[in-house]
Amino acid sequence: MARFTNDNESDDYPQRVLEAMQVSIVVLGESLSVRYMNPAAEILLAISLRQARGLPFLMFARCAQHIPLALQQCLSEGRHFTERETTLTLLGENVITVDLTVVPIGPPHDPTEMLIEMRQLDRQLRINREELLLSQHYTSRQLTRNLAHEIKNPLGGLRGAAQLLEKELEDDALKEYTAIIIGEADRLRNLVDRMLGPSRPPDHAEINVHEILERVRTLVLAENNPDLYIAKDYDPSIPSLHGDADRLIQAILNIVRNAVQAIEGRGTILLRTRIQRQCTIGQKRHKLVARIEIIDAGPGIPRRLQENIFYPMISGRAQGTGLGLPIAQILVNQHGGLIEFTSRPGETVFILLLPLEDHDG
Repeated sequence: MARFTNDNESDDYPQRVLEAMQVSIVVLGESLSVRYMNPAAEILLAISLRQARGLPFLMFARCAQHIPLALQQCLSEGRHFTERETTLTLLGENVITVDLTVVPIGPPHDPTEMLIEMRQLDRQLRINREELLLSQHYTSRQLTRNLAHEIKNPLGGLRGAAQLLEKELEDDALKEYTAIIIGEADRLRNLVDRMLGPSRPPDHAEINVHEILERVRTLVLAENNPDLYIAKDYDPSIPSLHGDADRLIQAILNIVRNAVQAIEGRGTILLRTRIQRQCTIGQKRHKLVARIEIIDAGPGIPRRLQENIFYPMISGRAQGTGLGLPIAQILVNQHGGLIEFTSRPGETVFILLLPLEDHDG
């Protein structure tokens, strides 16, 4: 690729500029094989540079039939071109819509490489959805706190009255009824406490995200039958993050258990980690974010539930409490992060974004 440093800039300056860009950049050589991808392109195309290098671009980004010919002409004739609102079908059959610009690199009549610039058109939809998730979290927290206050005060009085009545009763058969009242009051109080989430501040320390995932993996495999397999695709370059290990284990455990229930305890769940650069969560921009994906091949979340899945008591299962995902969102939000998801029949992906603020990326 062309150099654009000056004498006072370090040799890795172009690399650092490309890695900081939000625009997705891919460089192709002969046979349309991948020579370089910046981090934005890795995220957009759902494949790492390490995996894609040397592979034909069209192997993992299928497009309209006329585009491969235009790419070949870019190399053979030095032509640049722009394609508006074109769709790319990625591995796993995910479809994205992008504006695509291709520019030849090298001598005008004999280019040896081409640079592809992609801007995702549905990115604004993702931002809007992210804002909706944060708004849901805030509304849910306020609603839950108010509800807890309204429930716990009379519940405490009810429990106390049952205890006093129990002391006055001499008949053990009647005391069984007061025991039921006390037990049910305790159960409801515990349910409300679970809805509120942890009351103490997070206990932050340096933690390795892959150790957390391996802990969850071990716990879930110990709970289920041998027909369940949890695969892993980890990015070893992710640095340590500053957080509460127990709370992150609980958040991820809630999501993985949901995935196990979705596939009825049989099949494969994939845990994948990646680095994401220049990521905005809410109104705050982060240089470096750990991206954790939990992927299952279940029937998907019903469309009627998708907009409200992070509210308490919303569940697609008759026996479900609807607390696992709201609590997971609370625990991740306590770390400045966010949980997103995509779901269709045959694939549901929950995405945890956790800022790595102690690192400069």
